[in-house]
Amino acid sequence: MKSTRLEAFSDGVIAVIITIMVLELRVPAASGLPGFLTIVPRLGIYALSFFMVAIYWVNHHELCRRNESINYRVLWANLLFLFLLSLVPFFTDYVQEKHFDSFSVAIYTVVMMSSGGAFLVLRLALNQLHQLHGEPLPKQDRAETIKHVTSIVLYLAALPIAYYKPILALLLNLLVTFIWIAPELGLHRPGRHHAPHA
Repeated sequence: MKSTRLEAFSDGVIAVIITIMVLELRVPAASGLPGFLTIVPRLGIYALSFFMVAIYWVNHHELCRRNESINYRVLWANLLFLFLLSLVPFFTDYVQEKHFDSFSVAIYTVVMMSSGGAFLVLRLALNQLHQLHGEPLPKQDRAETIKHVTSIVLYLAALPIAYYKPILALLLNLLVTFIWIAPELGLHRPGRHHAPHA
């Protein structure tokens, strides 16, 4: 199968995921600044989730660009990734509804880590295609795989922290987002294109 079909289907699913998240935002009952301040935490967790999903979308496009054809292993790895990513809107709302308590932040981190793990599985499945075809693995892809594993380690570190300092655990989630977005802000040499990843 051509990778363009996989990319088109995934684009549609990710678009729905983002749409569902924004529909969970509600206008506060109170008016003025006091009312707005009550929804700042919800806006914050929404922004974190939005940018994480956006990073995956950018990376997914980049992976499809590097691979013109795919096999059934890649298809199922992609479906696993999309399934776990589709849980993000629910657990984004869950964290806010439970007032950012330890358990809700921990389970949110688990979902983020699981999505990252599934994307790593997808990346490795695509890498295997290069090896089957006798093609060299792109240097950029090897570097991103290492960085991706580092991100999962940060998520693991955030889990125990969530039970003592939930906000600190969310900051570690934010750090994962930052280390993948930072290179796109002009911190790499001109002429080289790196896709962010979580």
